[in-house]
Amino acid sequence: MNQHVEKTSGKHFLHPRHWPTWLGLGCLWLLVKLPWRAQMWLGKWFGLLMYYALPRRRFICCVNLELAFPALTPAERQQLNREHFISLGKGLFELGLSWWGKLDQLNRQTRIEGMEHLQSALHYGGVLLLSAHFTSLELGGRLLAQHQPLHVIYRPHQNPLIEWRTTRLRAKRYGKAISRDNIRDMIRSLQQGNAVWYAQDQNFNRKNGIFAPFFGIPAATNTATSRLAKLGKARVVPFFTVRTPTGYLLRFLPALENFPGDAILDDTIRINHIIEQQVREFPAQYLWTHRRYKDLPEGGNRYQLHPKDSLCK
Repeated sequence: MNQHVEKTSGKHFLHPRHWPTWLGLGCLWLLVKLPWRAQMWLGKWFGLLMYYALPRRRFICCVNLELAFPALTPAERQQLNREHFISLGKGLFELGLSWWGKLDQLNRQTRIEGMEHLQSALHYGGVLLLSAHFTSLELGGRLLAQHQPLHVIYRPHQNPLIEWRTTRLRAKRYGKAISRDNIRDMIRSLQQGNAVWYAQDQNFNRKNGIFAPFFGIPAATNTATSRLAKLGKARVVPFFTVRTPTGYLLRFLPALENFPGDAILDDTIRINHIIEQQVREFPAQYLWTHRRYKDLPEGGNRYQLHPKDSLCK
């Protein structure tokens, strides 16, 4: 956990430089009081506003979709791009729901599929819950934590006020929150028989990552899942949270057999394929605005080198 944030008094964040963030959090807190359908309607329009106001992110999404879905027509990819930004807008409200939403209401809108896979795996020791960056990710943790104690791996937020706020909330709702750089704590949690929630599917640096196909395109990928499973003597259970027309689906897949295997590249390809399958089912909800394909095996930034005659402008 971010020790600097832990030691910081809440009074520190009363400084005027933090007022805009407080205002944003206050507005989100008020909006979360609205009915869920009203929030999703507002999220749709906020997402469309982001689509037009954030051309750089729209460009990144467009390039990603060109690479991942070459069989789609340009018009189909543009529509998927818009739908992704709508999902991002809804995801902002779901972030508020993960902090302040009423669980009794959320539970009535949530369906859990395959929970027996997690429960069965926990009989053998620690479980690494392998997740992915769908736009409802944060809410999924809160919905699951009421059924199963969790240790969560997180990336510290750049905004110190938001980091302070989320750190306090995670401390209340999860057994433990572990910074993504604290490998030792992750392994210890797994060895103690805990369920550890983890997402590895973002572009990773060339020094510690490996290039593995994601939708058929070489992508710099974190290999920590194999190492954590081996060192923590843990089973790996894929876990995904997605939005449905009426609420949310928490989906568990069977624990991976013979994992980790003999070759870390084969393990990484296997994980990418599992995530791919879920993305194909819910393509608009995956985080396409992340520079997933940034690094090229031969060096360079794929987004800077993208052809100028592309439809992504």
